[in-house]
Amino acid sequence: MTPLEISKQYFDKAADLLDYDHRARIMLWTPYREVKVELTAEMDSGEIGTFIGYRIQHDNARGPMKGGLRYHPSVDPEEVQSLASLMSWKTAVVNIPFGGAKGGVACDPRSLSQRELEIITRKLVDGLQDVIGPYTDIPAPDVNTNAQVMAWIMDQYSKYQGFSPAVVTGKPVELHGSLGREAATGRGVIIGLEALMKHLGEPLEGQRVVIQGFGNVGSYAARFASELGAKIIAASDQDGAVHNPDGLNVVALAEHVSQTKTVVGFSGGEAVARDSVLTMDCDILIPAALGNAITTENMKDVQARIIVEGANGPVSFDADEYLTKKGTVILPDIFANAGGVTASYFEWVQNVQQYKWSEVEVNRALSRALLEAFEGLLAFRAKLKTDFRSAAYGLALERVRGATMQRGLR
Repeated sequence: MTPLEISKQYFDKAADLLDYDHRARIMLWTPYREVKVELTAEMDSGEIGTFIGYRIQHDNARGPMKGGLRYHPSVDPEEVQSLASLMSWKTAVVNIPFGGAKGGVACDPRSLSQRELEIITRKLVDGLQDVIGPYTDIPAPDVNTNAQVMAWIMDQYSKYQGFSPAVVTGKPVELHGSLGREAATGRGVIIGLEALMKHLGEPLEGQRVVIQGFGNVGSYAARFASELGAKIIAASDQDGAVHNPDGLNVVALAEHVSQTKTVVGFSGGEAVARDSVLTMDCDILIPAALGNAITTENMKDVQARIIVEGANGPVSFDADEYLTKKGTVILPDIFANAGGVTASYFEWVQNVQQYKWSEVEVNRALSRALLEAFEGLLAFRAKLKTDFRSAAYGLALERVRGATMQRGLR
């Protein structure tokens, strides 16, 4: 099942709970705009490379569209449309004034030089500069993109439109980025987890946590969870995994990864199979890599009592249904990893106002926004008498539908 089909199933489940008719579903599901651009560049070898870039803008009823850009071989229109719709629901759940979009380039960035990445990025801006902008659509980092890529986008767009730092978020702090933005998604995962544990009447301290995907989100989530007393017993990346039942030294592991670019070879844990972390005996599992990590193939082996989705779409629809009925508590991606887009909103506000916030101000505002969103999610969950994911989707659909109708259809 494709990511788009899975997203549609979650959408339809919530729409059923809300008793939406066919017209309302079509209105909310259909993307506002889809763009596909050819990116041709001279490679370091002297050969001509051709890549395909995508930007799908899903909904702008609640404000400018917002969403990341990913560079990955799996990028295709269906994946991008699925992620664009998730952004519409994510921004609505945390109640920030954005809509949803997503984009990417089908490429393997590990095989590209820094120069080639820059050329491809600038070519992408050339193809999209008419449809993105500070009050239209604001890209951000995602899989295999970072602050440097955002700096190139800002610079290239500014050549067309004049100085425009608010066209992207996730920029280097020195180029009008926001303090606290880099850690915000991982921090938000743990803010949400801590709120969930409080709601369940359990302490986070002492809980055994497994991190699938020790990239930006996973590494910061591991660090913040560890600081709150949780025990990080395993972590993985695309090359392998390490396990220590007594708890990994997260700071040492992060230092090892910064030097070697992988968790493999870390002396503070035992090497285990990469995918074994998903079914490891633990209290809390944080899938923070790519989508579709937990499916019908491995769902019956998942032992975690709680799953917090640091990645977008890591649990398939059928796996979600099975695990929820089993009693597993799943904090869904459209809330759990919304710390990144919330901090991006704060960066955009700073750029528009031309006034810089301190890191303390950013983190305080992030915590306040996510805790308020969690309270809203709890209230809507009680209203619908359903699970966290369906409640999150339902809350988001109601907010997007309400904004669309209030603006008028003429």
